Amino acid sequence: MLRSRIIPCLLMRKRGLVKTVQFKDGKYVGDPINAVKIFNEKEVDELTLLDIDATAEGREPDYKQLRDVAIESRMPLCYGGGITTAKQASDIISLGFEKISISAAALQRPELIKEMAEEVGRQSVVVTLDVKKSLFAGDGYSIFTHNGKRKTNQKLNEFILKAEEYGAGEIVLNNINLDGMMTGYDLKLAGNVRSISKAPLTFIGGAGNVSDMEDLIQTVGICGVGVGSFFVFKGRLKAVLISYSKPERLAF
Repeated sequence: MLRSRIIPCLLMRKRGLVKTVQFKDGKYVGDPINAVKIFNEKEVDELTLLDIDATAEGREPDYKQLRDVAIESRMPLCYGGGITTAKQASDIISLGFEKISISAAALQRPELIKEMAEEVGRQSVVVTLDVKKSLFAGDGYSIFTHNGKRKTNQKLNEFILKAEEYGAGEIVLNNINLDGMMTGYDLKLAGNVRSISKAPLTFIGGAGNVSDMEDLIQTVGICGVGVGSFFVFKGRLKAVLISYSKPERLAF
């Protein structure tokens, strides 16, 4: 039976993990392998790892680190960062990852989505769109790449439909405005995207408590619930503490 997935989203930088606020000021929060070990014990639904500098620096994924992560993991894994070819996607799948996330490369050349779907299967292709609210965008949001520094000319709704047509098996919406803010998801964005998309959807940005997750699921139905700060920080001073929790009706 289909159900919503609660997905920790970890940001990798210089072989460590960081957590950002609105894509800025990354705070070191630990080692990827240690985090994977903790999430293994907590029986996480799925884990997403994003190398946030690979694309900006124009380099390939760190295959050795990804192999080490996959060997340690007992949960489904998704990786994104620096992927520009279907061969790279296939290489990462062969390491033990289930899904590959692309963003800037897909926006620059949407045909890559089709090439990856043919290479590794549609179910393994994730298109991640980092968005900000915009008064001048027809859909109310602009799409950015390169850690939120480059604004694209793509229209959000149009590109979501194009990505699905080219073979995206999942669409991820990452709200830059809410990254690390822990004030709740953008439910208006979530509802609007759900109304036009037939693909599985995941939303990232804003989770501050379990109620925020419940609100998102109530708004859009079955979806992926991406969570960052809430699973790595504890308390007012944001001490680093890896944790995991679900809405009660999903805790089985």
